[in-house]
Amino acid sequence: MSAAAAETANDQGNPLVEVRQLKKYFPLTKGRAFRRTTALIKAVDEVSFSIRKGETMGLVGESGCGKTTTGLCILSLEPPTEGAVYYEGVNLSVLNQRQLIPWRRRIQVIFQDPYSSLNPRMKVGEIIADPMRIHRLTADARQLRRRVAELLNVCGLSTKMAERYPHELSGGQRQRVGIARALSTNPEFIICDEAVSALDVSIQAQIINLLEDLRQEFHLTYLFISHDLSVVRHLCHQVVVMYLGKMVEMAETDELFNNPLHPYTQVLLASIPMPDPEVEAQRDYSAVQGEIPSPINPPAGCVFHPRCPIAVKSCYSQVPSFREITPGHRAACSEV
Repeated sequence: MSAAAAETANDQGNPLVEVRQLKKYFPLTKGRAFRRTTALIKAVDEVSFSIRKGETMGLVGESGCGKTTTGLCILSLEPPTEGAVYYEGVNLSVLNQRQLIPWRRRIQVIFQDPYSSLNPRMKVGEIIADPMRIHRLTADARQLRRRVAELLNVCGLSTKMAERYPHELSGGQRQRVGIARALSTNPEFIICDEAVSALDVSIQAQIINLLEDLRQEFHLTYLFISHDLSVVRHLCHQVVVMYLGKMVEMAETDELFNNPLHPYTQVLLASIPMPDPEVEAQRDYSAVQGEIPSPINPPAGCVFHPRCPIAVKSCYSQVPSFREITPGHRAACSEV
């Protein structure tokens, strides 16, 4: 068992975040004067998982599988069509905007693109200080400046950066500013939405190590949304694999990587490039066939069956249950 898995096993308390039967459908409308719904885009369809305090949960899958929409629903930036999101046992999905204010301080987000997530008209110091002003977390301007300088140092930036504008910084420095902004409200839970995918590989490693150091230092809990399985393996305690809005597999990280059960997970893991070019050239790899179906008109039965190498006749009509195959390891496949 890895150190990450052991740390998770030692924490047997109630989950900090719990997602229950979450659905998010976007209506596709037609007409100008009298708009009518012609179809539903099933972005998230019956997603359920829980995250314990101090744990990092990985959410992986192809683009368009519903990862980011799940994160937006947890942040209460998108209202769920059905289901609920619980934070320390409180149903956030039924709260209005005013009631959500104290919870927004405790739940923060690090966005994917450090180039568009920072206001270009504000200096770095103002960007980091803004959430603290909104939530009234500092007594005066002097305390605010001290806190901004402290956060810059924690995230590996010089205090002089507070007087610069985002366009004067590199991509890695901008992402560090985004991390400092997320930390400014002393949150307990942070959603990292593709937080390193827009960065160079060398900078990715620095940001990943920074996130892990911050998790340990400030006892943070993460939901790490990514399509990069190598990053997920390094950071996460548990992993949820999504395909076309549905969960297809969930397990502890080591278990998932060592014993993938769902055919889609097996294909994802097989697609990870090997660092040795000779090994990469010799390995037998067959890419998954076909294109991901449209969420407007998903296939009947198992959503993966049009591309699945082991699909049988029943897969075309019967939706597989998301069941526990081995202790702590769940998958939605009737053939495992």
